[in-house]
Amino acid sequence: MRSIVRAFDRFLCRLQGVFVYWDDPECFFRVQITRAPHKLVLPDAEFPAGEKVLGLHFWNEHMPSIPPEGGNLAMALRTSRMVIRSFRVLAIEMHYDPRMAGVKALGGATALFAAGDDSGGEKLFARLGFTMSPYQTPLGCFGEFWENLYSWALMWAYNAVSLRQRRFSRLQRTECWMSTAEFLRRYGTDAHGGR
Repeated sequence: MRSIVRAFDRFLCRLQGVFVYWDDPECFFRVQITRAPHKLVLPDAEFPAGEKVLGLHFWNEHMPSIPPEGGNLAMALRTSRMVIRSFRVLAIEMHYDPRMAGVKALGGATALFAAGDDSGGEKLFARLGFTMSPYQTPLGCFGEFWENLYSWALMWAYNAVSLRQRRFSRLQRTECWMSTAEFLRRYGTDAHGGR
């Protein structure tokens, strides 16, 4: 059954135009050229619905597996390093990949933590520079149910230990966004001594 979920995930990524910008086992994300689902209000800018944005998608196969005894500091540090390195490579790619030209913001929705839950995930994404808000789905409760079911299935297929702390009935999605200008300021070559 896990192989079916994984195969469906690969199919859906291809269908939605999710692509690899850095083919390395340490890369934490894949990306997708998409449109802002609604008006994005960020600390440094506002973007109308329909603006060109870069969707961030966790690369499930590359996410560190949670050991049976649960997460630990070493895993948290490795994850943080992977995310930051992935962002630094993405900042470089944004200068060279014509598909990313004109992208105004980066982000998307996740079920890994809920906005305001004061979890490690929320704290990490705040430190990384993202603005978080409750998920706004155009499909209402019906759509959110299916999105949550899909997220739950991915967690079960790739990192089942994570479900110990997440009941399906209590999954909440959170939107995380950052302007391109802020992203490049934080992770671009100028921010890191012209790497």
